[in-house]
Amino acid sequence: MTETFFTNTTETDPRVLIDTFFRSFPDQYEGDDGKKIREAWDYLIARTGTLKRKCGLPYYLHPMRVACVLAKSRLDTDTVVSGFLHNILDVDADCLGEIESRFGKSVAGICAGTARITSLKVKSKTMQEADSIRKMLFAMVDDIRIIFVKLADRLDRMRNLRMVEPDAQREVAREVIDIWAPLAGRLGMNDVKNEMEDLSLKYSNPDAFQQIKAIVAQKKDERDSYLQGAVKKIYSAVEKAGLSVTITSRAKHFYSIYQKMRKRNKEAGELYDLLALRVICQKASECYTIVGIVHGLWKPMDGRFKDYIAMPKSNGYQSLHTTVICEGKPLEIQIRTQEMHNVAEHGVASHWLYKKGTNHDMVRASDLSIINQLKELRDRQEGDGQGGAADEGFFEKLRDELLGDSIYVFTPKGDVKELPAGSNAIDFAYAIHSAIGETIVGAKADGKIVPLTAPLRNTQIVEVLTSPQAHPTQNQLKAVKTGKAHQRIHSWLVANDPTFIDREAEAKKQAETAANADYSRRMAQKHQERQGGRKKARKDEDGESYTGRIKIDNTTNFFITIAKCCSPRPGDPISGYVSRNRGITVHRADCLTFLRIPDLEHRRVAVEWDTAPSARPADEKELRRREKAKEKSIAVSKFKKQR
Repeated sequence: MTETFFTNTTETDPRVLIDTFFRSFPDQYEGDDGKKIREAWDYLIARTGTLKRKCGLPYYLHPMRVACVLAKSRLDTDTVVSGFLHNILDVDADCLGEIESRFGKSVAGICAGTARITSLKVKSKTMQEADSIRKMLFAMVDDIRIIFVKLADRLDRMRNLRMVEPDAQREVAREVIDIWAPLAGRLGMNDVKNEMEDLSLKYSNPDAFQQIKAIVAQKKDERDSYLQGAVKKIYSAVEKAGLSVTITSRAKHFYSIYQKMRKRNKEAGELYDLLALRVICQKASECYTIVGIVHGLWKPMDGRFKDYIAMPKSNGYQSLHTTVICEGKPLEIQIRTQEMHNVAEHGVASHWLYKKGTNHDMVRASDLSIINQLKELRDRQEGDGQGGAADEGFFEKLRDELLGDSIYVFTPKGDVKELPAGSNAIDFAYAIHSAIGETIVGAKADGKIVPLTAPLRNTQIVEVLTSPQAHPTQNQLKAVKTGKAHQRIHSWLVANDPTFIDREAEAKKQAETAANADYSRRMAQKHQERQGGRKKARKDEDGESYTGRIKIDNTTNFFITIAKCCSPRPGDPISGYVSRNRGITVHRADCLTFLRIPDLEHRRVAVEWDTAPSARPADEKELRRREKAKEKSIAVSKFKKQR
């Protein structure tokens, strides 16, 4: 009801909207928490009450819907307040201090972090996209609630995507399916992930979406009767065992069906395992009792039992999954406790559940492998002095590693290592320790020798064979899947292998330099057009330009190098930085290469063109002629004396 009201309502009265918010979430935010939420709403209305969006609707409707998404996940008060204010810096860039003083440091930090992510453009597979993804992911390390707010923002925009042009719909849908939905999945927020995926399919492949929708809608009464019969049998069996459970039925979400169609190369009507039951019990031990009861009622399908309680997913998800043959059709059944269900629906967000005292057993952000991977990556980059710079290929691996599918493999001692799907024994060795990765010579999987570059399978027990004489090779660099292995092997080859040439990096560097130069030339041309054309530099009688010099604080006595990537010309906006071997290097102010220089804020120098002509008297030529004549006379006199 809440989602429908705030998504479809024509109500625009701020007082009605905030009252509806509290009626929609009764007893959830009371006392000082409720007062803080109302104060944040009033602040938003005071700042944006008269603003309209392109569609003509009030600016504040979107923040209200975002806050409702967060409240539906039962997130804490600061996160809901940040939902109201997440885009307030677009309206007033200087209000962050006021937000901190009125609503606290946490809210200000979340708003600032969300604004930074909003300013990132993730539109194409470029270096800029890779760097944007890095910044977005690193934001989670500081406060994961930044990503909660941004996920709610993306979800609401997907729900209202019908208001934009078809090309923009497909572009947003691609970004969501590539980044935001997988990120929600890695955080365990499956309700958000599933809705994002379905909405992305609706706009990226509307024909497939409508086909699946029609198939799911067909024979609804027959399907309901089938599921009700299965539910009654389970209730009867568990009641005899003295257990209390809650059972719900559901059809799998559309994107999941679409993926099955692609993998199996079948139409939606040819798929039978589109239905699932969920059994919620009281204790973890009861989950195993119930799965035994279910297998006693129906024959389980071979290879379809998964125990995520003994071996939770990296996002904290726990449940038992089994698929049985019920009346000749596959039926998937999930069995979990209520606490496991909270984590399954909300993931790490369950750690910020509003109700105090209910989250002691919930997954913590520090327990998530994605958070620990990001911390390790950030520390590694800072230790290597890379700052924000790295090649595009590395971040493509990073995105696949962090947001893609995972496998879980074991060490001989039983330790679990999570790796991206497609990883091999070399990746596994580096996941244990860099020293093991550098000396690997062979590997065993489940007791059998396997090629080092062969993809590992889920739940294999992997043993690494090492030798002190072994070292990383260029072939290993090409074969590894994980960012850590790729970076460590690359660093070793650069430091120790004189034959190693990173051709890919060189090619990318040259391409980027060329692209930056072209971009800078185009920007210069646009700047000239805006200015109505540059005036030519003034020249003296000898044809020498007065505008080619560069000054720093009215002084020109510096060693200056003009950057070749953008080749700034007199009159162009410029900026400089202190280089290690070339004095002050001068770029166009909008040069991308300049903007990516590490520690730029500490090395930047204010420079400008010296447009004033040198002080020269009108008879300077005559003075020069006389000086030369005098020098010649002195030279002749000396020559005569010597003779």
